Amino acid sequence: MFKKNIKIGNRYVGEDHPCFIVAEISGNHNGDYNRAVEIIHAAHEAGADAIKLQTYTADTITIDCDKPWFMTPGDGLWAGRTLHNLYEEAYTPWEWHEGLMNEAKKLGMEAFSSPFDPTSVDYLENLNVPAYKIASFEINDIPLIRKIASLHKPMIFATGIAYEEDIRLALDTCKEEGNDQVVLLKCVSAYPTPYNLVNLRMIPTLAKEFDCIVGLSDHTPGSVIPTGSVPFGVKMIEKHLTLDRSAGGVDDAFSMEPAEFTEMVKNVRIIEEALGSSEYKLTDKQVKERGLSRSLFVVKDVKAGEEFTPENVRSIRPGNGMHTRHYEEVLGRKASKDIEKGTPLSWDLVD
Repeated sequence: MFKKNIKIGNRYVGEDHPCFIVAEISGNHNGDYNRAVEIIHAAHEAGADAIKLQTYTADTITIDCDKPWFMTPGDGLWAGRTLHNLYEEAYTPWEWHEGLMNEAKKLGMEAFSSPFDPTSVDYLENLNVPAYKIASFEINDIPLIRKIASLHKPMIFATGIAYEEDIRLALDTCKEEGNDQVVLLKCVSAYPTPYNLVNLRMIPTLAKEFDCIVGLSDHTPGSVIPTGSVPFGVKMIEKHLTLDRSAGGVDDAFSMEPAEFTEMVKNVRIIEEALGSSEYKLTDKQVKERGLSRSLFVVKDVKAGEEFTPENVRSIRPGNGMHTRHYEEVLGRKASKDIEKGTPLSWDLVD
């Protein structure tokens, strides 16, 4: 069994805590350190709990080769480029990491990264990162997972391209290393992701099948999907953040701008507050409002001995009188005394 609450830096993630919201910077710095710092500040102002980097170089994640299998497939954002060329543009210089992470910490946020090979893990360990994110394309890199798991820090797995057996093998590897701090992120590796591919109903399935904390790594446009994932039980949401979607960076096109990220955080918090309890129970306010519910009232002056009829007894608001279920029982019976119009009906008024 994996822990249901884990600690990342000074914050907790899990069933007893609010959703942990991560701003993914990725390559949206566009090669500009100051832009990366601006994104971190935007994340803080938007209400993010953490920022996440990616730690690789083109040579640690792939090789410089133009054979067909080293070309980006399909007709998406990056089609027609070699993987090496794409990663050369997208990578975050390692010498930036410490400064960017310290910037986030100064603002009170957590900062961690996705490593893509053993050397990047070693580098991040020197920076004492509080957690590690495993990208979905690395979920089948068992030696990498084993190395990270042995550090006994929280591990966050994206499941975008993973078969069920890939997830199980990765988590079994964590267990073998004695690491029970795992978060699984529902994810679709499509950039941007069409809404009809999201499958939010899979989130509770992941939680039940793998008995761990679940979240969402989302690449859909806007905040509808991450906000809508909260009732399904997510405890972590990761979204790409950029300053300007039209800036032309490798991930800008499917990233959130600061105002959108702010709106997402706000809506997530509203939904969390609104979820409340699954127990059917009225709030104190609802109990008070029951006073405006229906009940039986005398609606015309009635003399002692006069029969109660539909003309002088009605079910109306407010709720001060006898319960309406007694209406048929009261009709035809007589008043025990004179009753003024507007009097709540009660049994002591009925002979």
